[in-house]
Amino acid sequence: MGRVLGPVLSGGVSLIAALAALSPATAQDGRTPLFTADVNLVTIPVTVRDESGPLADLDQADFEVFEGGQEVGISVFERSTDRPLSVVLMLDTSLSTAIQLSYEKESAKRFLERLLSSQEHPEDVAAVYSFSSEIVVLEDFTRNRKTLGAGLGRARPQTGTSVYDAITLASEELARRTGRRVIVLITDGGDTTSYTSFDDAMRSAHLAEAAIYPLIVLPIRSDAGRNRGGEHALMTLASKTGGESFVQLGVEDLDAAFDEVLRSLRTQYLLGFYPRSDMSETRGVLREVQVRVRHEGATVLARSGYYEREPTPEPASGSGRQSPSAPVAVPSRPRTAKPAEEPPAPLSTPPARAGRRPGSTLRPRP
Repeated sequence: MGRVLGPVLSGGVSLIAALAALSPATAQDGRTPLFTADVNLVTIPVTVRDESGPLADLDQADFEVFEGGQEVGISVFERSTDRPLSVVLMLDTSLSTAIQLSYEKESAKRFLERLLSSQEHPEDVAAVYSFSSEIVVLEDFTRNRKTLGAGLGRARPQTGTSVYDAITLASEELARRTGRRVIVLITDGGDTTSYTSFDDAMRSAHLAEAAIYPLIVLPIRSDAGRNRGGEHALMTLASKTGGESFVQLGVEDLDAAFDEVLRSLRTQYLLGFYPRSDMSETRGVLREVQVRVRHEGATVLARSGYYEREPTPEPASGSGRQSPSAPVAVPSRPRTAKPAEEPPAPLSTPPARAGRRPGSTLRPRP
């Protein structure tokens, strides 16, 4: 199994205001102290590993965080963080995967069993998607392993490979959730039919604070016919978002790769820091962040930057997962050049909404 580890350059994004450093507003008149969540806190899930595997016993003093090249103080430190996981598991169902698709589905099912069977993590959930020329929600977020397995069973080979569309749309769905956000995708090569671009996928993942773990299954063992460009693009997406990529010589290695993904997720640290005050004019621009660790031979997996977010408004009374939303279904279209446009504003997390029906088809908005 060939692992491609992310570089030491790394970063993070603000997400969980509720677990930001809480400062008490102490009162002299005997009233109960008030606590306010600091939405400016930036949180970064971090995996550290060496040749022996993940390192889970480091202390806060072992870490350094830099924003824009200048060191910032670490205000929050969690070892083996238990913040909830939302995982989107995506299967490439392009025709080139038809032969190994059955094994991939069984391996993915075993991964979901291990991910969701632990009673120590009762808030972890997963969703399963397939992607070809279209992206299909096989099963929305749930802890029900039987339901997720049935969703995987509905995956069928089709034409096209829309990797960037899949990452972009999965990121948009994950951005609606709290906790740690993860995309795991099994594919055999590069993109062929996406409407969105590599840059769109990267930006969407950064905005959603989603770590990407590509499991690249090579259909042949020789270099002839391999999509080196597609493999490199997936490796870059992994390293820049704090994930990890795995290049497999065959589907028989998938279980081992899934085990490594799960080990990384269960041994993550969480670092929190406050942005530099002199970077207040960079809203809408990716702020570069680097995490270093004082441990010889260690590799750091963490995000390479973050977008500043607007404060999240409180949902209106009675809002939430009340009425199901209509599935997004847009006919397939050829890939065309997109008109120049202003970069979108950073996402803010909207109120929770109803899940998508199994079989809903997602396509990027024009």
